[in-house]
Amino acid sequence: MSEITYVRGDATVPFGKGTKLIAHVCNDLGGWGKGFVVAVSRRWPGPEQAYRRWHRERAKNDFGLGAAQFVQVGPLLWLANMIGQHGMRTGSKGVPVRYEAIDAALSKLADKAAELDASVHMPRIGCGLAGGKWSRVEPLIAGRLTARGIAVTVYDFGD
Repeated sequence: MSEITYVRGDATVPFGKGTKLIAHVCNDLGGWGKGFVVAVSRRWPGPEQAYRRWHRERAKNDFGLGAAQFVQVGPLLWLANMIGQHGMRTGSKGVPVRYEAIDAALSKLADKAAELDASVHMPRIGCGLAGGKWSRVEPLIAGRLTARGIAVTVYDFGD
């Protein structure tokens, strides 16, 4: 079983060689514009365009909690838009994060990583604007990815 590697850096510039899959959590409302997605859009227009199209055409596809969309952004680089939060704001029903949806999306991520023979790179998914707790997300990553031998690097941005 692999371990999760923690580094300081920018998850949009993943470390290492070989094929890489960058994963992050999106909401189920079609909103894109705060948090990690700002860095994604600065680097590549494709993931945002694909996410917005996926949401717009949701009546004809699998868009919804637990779904994952994979967008190739370079020869050996992919980005996973994973729907793991319901709404965008903390309110009377609590925080937007949905751990069961993140778990379902991580399962799809693991399958794609295995298919591509890719390592997985991510910020602390679900723990920023979604309001989740890393103590709840980390075991999901371990269970779905590292238990299958998939190398995972988690990036903490800043100095």
